[in-house]
Amino acid sequence: MNTPPLKVAVVTGAGSGVGRAVALELLGTGYAVVLAGRREQALEETRTAAGADATRALVVPTDVTKEEDVRRLFDTAQREYGRVDALFNNAGRGGTPVPVDEFSVQEWRDIVDVNLTGMFLCAQAAFRVMRYQDPQGGRIINNGSISAHAPRPMSIAYTSTKHAVTGLTKSLSLDGRAYNIACGQVDIGNAGTEMTQRMQKGIIQANGETRVEPVMDVAHVAQTVRAMCEFPLETNVQFVTIMATKMPYVGRG
Repeated sequence: MNTPPLKVAVVTGAGSGVGRAVALELLGTGYAVVLAGRREQALEETRTAAGADATRALVVPTDVTKEEDVRRLFDTAQREYGRVDALFNNAGRGGTPVPVDEFSVQEWRDIVDVNLTGMFLCAQAAFRVMRYQDPQGGRIINNGSISAHAPRPMSIAYTSTKHAVTGLTKSLSLDGRAYNIACGQVDIGNAGTEMTQRMQKGIIQANGETRVEPVMDVAHVAQTVRAMCEFPLETNVQFVTIMATKMPYVGRG
């Protein structure tokens, strides 16, 4: 009986939250996973959490805002595994919740650098690998957000970058057709991670009130990303929204 070829995924922001959950889900499904993120210790903790599957996890500390780091990440993935089948383009950050006129221009630039330029650099590097590998092609999944559709109050930089990610996804999806590269986007609302702890303590709403918001199990996000990865390349999940059922979104504000 022939052993199926090992599938290889790169996950950015793999040291915590959604990135860690997706990395562990893919490792548990049999993927080799390249764990990328700024904090090496956090990446090692993700690898340790994989248990017996950790033998298929490779830690590559990466700052996605640095072109040389991103190039090294994908060069390492190719050298170790020969190809890249999937990129979960996940690394991102939020911003300080202050009125627009008080928001720092430097913080704006820092958020754009991570959430948009970093995502572009990783997608570009993955595209380059997928275009020229044999068999050709692969899948890029960008982490959008509910904020790619409806903003929260005082989130000007985060919301702007997440709207831009949708344009990035569409452009990659179009340009990837010629090379068997599928690109989709997962828009997540209130997954239970460190980033959403503030939702459980109370967060400002569009009408100015502060309310506690429900969250969902981050494992459900990981299962969704895995399902997107497992479709054959002739099928693409272009956009999918997964969210806590009772969070404010439809009719937000």
